[in-house]
Amino acid sequence: MLQKVKIYWHDSWEVEMKRGNWRASGTDRQRQHSQSQWRSRHRPLHDEQEYSSESTAGDAGSSTAASSAPELPGFYFDPEKNRYFRLLPGHNNCNPLTKEGLQKKEEEKKRSALLAEDDGPRKKAPRTGLNSALLLQKRHLGLLPPSSYSRLIHEVKVSGMQRHRLEVQSSNSTSPNTDNFHLIVADSACERVFTVNDVSHGGCKYGIMNFHGYRKGSLSVEMCDNLYFTNRKVNSVCWASVTHTDSHVLLCLVGISQTPGCVSLLPASLFSNFNPDQPGMLCSFKISTAWSCAWCLNPQADKTFSTGLSRQVIVTDAVTGRRATYLAGSDVLAQQFAVRAPVLFNGCRSGEIFSIDLRQRDRGRSHGWKTSRFFQESAITSIQLLQDENYLLAADMLGKIKLWDIRVKRSVKQYEGHHNEYAYLPIHVNEPEGLLLAVGQDCYTRLWSLHDSSLLRTIPSPHPAGKDSIPNVVFSSQLGGSRGLPGLLMAVRHDLYYYSYNKDYQDGLTLEGQC
Repeated sequence: MLQKVKIYWHDSWEVEMKRGNWRASGTDRQRQHSQSQWRSRHRPLHDEQEYSSESTAGDAGSSTAASSAPELPGFYFDPEKNRYFRLLPGHNNCNPLTKEGLQKKEEEKKRSALLAEDDGPRKKAPRTGLNSALLLQKRHLGLLPPSSYSRLIHEVKVSGMQRHRLEVQSSNSTSPNTDNFHLIVADSACERVFTVNDVSHGGCKYGIMNFHGYRKGSLSVEMCDNLYFTNRKVNSVCWASVTHTDSHVLLCLVGISQTPGCVSLLPASLFSNFNPDQPGMLCSFKISTAWSCAWCLNPQADKTFSTGLSRQVIVTDAVTGRRATYLAGSDVLAQQFAVRAPVLFNGCRSGEIFSIDLRQRDRGRSHGWKTSRFFQESAITSIQLLQDENYLLAADMLGKIKLWDIRVKRSVKQYEGHHNEYAYLPIHVNEPEGLLLAVGQDCYTRLWSLHDSSLLRTIPSPHPAGKDSIPNVVFSSQLGGSRGLPGLLMAVRHDLYYYSYNKDYQDGLTLEGQC
């Protein structure tokens, strides 16, 4: 149904817009007189037309007129200037007013306001009336179990985390890091973080950052000096336990030109500044471009890893090189092994989530080897098993994060607020603390209660949003090891930030100042 919108420019004439065409009404003399008066008052600049929206006598004020201004196809209404501005289609340098540009401007304005609010000393409590003193009192009275007390204390602490910029130290180089972070993955103890940085001339570099937490309340970061460079893109990374826990790093490298993709198994000692000895087992497996990888910790499939490829899954013995191939109906974008049994869970571009029991021998096209199978509405970007391995968290490219009961193949909980449209974004589960974290395509980091799916906090990025500015995060109650500090580590562009539980956190302490 066509809608007719009137904008009054002058008492003697009016303009009607119908199907995007302008038609002036009134006599020719009135039209010419009004147009000449309007042109004398408003001179066009670079073919940019601006139209004034004057309030009628019944308007309460300019704010009311701005809020009730009709939306006109091809025009943008600026509430501050109280005017319509013409929009031209597409992106060009001649006309800065495009829908995409205006939307980005509004989003940046919102981010700046939220960042200023987030940097304030006082923040909103995650739940009404929830604070540390009240929780401690309930615990002393026996009204709160220890597990609930620990979970709620973490909720209070994450709602009050303060942002601090970390300086990455290096013994051989004093120049600051200027390459954007692409991936950061922490080991199981959160003492080391494997980093992948995009380099300006193409390709990437990768290495390990070592973290140290101290009783004085500071966190120090030291980057290894022997960084490795490659002209290929790193698709996926995970830690591997070959000789001991987290002894190696597994990387999926994308093939380029005449060079096929491969999966490299690198010893972590390769990146040590203080270990001149031989690095140990170093392997490279010729596997075509892999989207995902996972390492198995179950003794029945010792030293086994998996790679998710286009329409297939390859399970490889890292020692013997033997492989088992499982055909899938779609690209496998996410993987994780269970610990209690040699079972591999996979998430696909089609939205399918299925599991493979490595003890079964049938790998035919009938897909009878799929021990569990269920679907989400869009491509799966990340999956995480909970500790009892009866529940699985899955995130997709529609921004949906769901908790599945694997036994009944049913979604039992959903975590609202995540934003994703097409990006390959992970989710992070910290079950002892009862927290779920995810960074959205809008560059906001969100924290939920794993227990009841309540959104606890939304953290704006310190940098303007962009495709190359999506933060990478690591959360732990012990960043830096057993004596470490609780908080959130955020890598965005070439900067590293630490969100501390402690409001009295000390910035800028060096390694020497801590000893």
